[in-house]
Amino acid sequence: MRRIVTATVNNTSGVLNRFSGVLSRRQVNIESISVGHTEQNHTSRITIVIQVDHLAEAEQVTKQLNKLIDVIKVSDITDESHVERELALVKVNAPAAVRAEIFSMIEPFRANVIDVSSKTIVIQVVGTSEKIQAFVEVVAPYGIKQLARTGATGFTRGH
Repeated sequence: MRRIVTATVNNTSGVLNRFSGVLSRRQVNIESISVGHTEQNHTSRITIVIQVDHLAEAEQVTKQLNKLIDVIKVSDITDESHVERELALVKVNAPAAVRAEIFSMIEPFRANVIDVSSKTIVIQVVGTSEKIQAFVEVVAPYGIKQLARTGATGFTRGH
């Protein structure tokens, strides 16, 4: 089962290493990790998407992460109302003959072409993991040359 865990941590050296170490010791599969500064200079937000077999396993991981030095708060936001986004860059084969067709295919995804060469285009798409996956499946028949995904980042909605 897929779980989204967010943490606010002090922005100090080694925090991410200790954080991922807890998951490694528990043999939890990490789908993605996203880390960045928050609105406060001394704190960072870590968003981790993990795969666990049981909800109890996710709860245990959250409790262990909350005990770490430099961790301010850890929450599993999967079942809460939350905002989640991921970014993907996709380089697609795009000879001149099919470019117009590709442009019309990517429009419903609100994707942007950010680089064009004689044989390829690079497309940026932002959305949920499901939207990104659907986009990849739509452009795959044209031939994906490269794909880079950031992983999910997010937090709970306001009340």
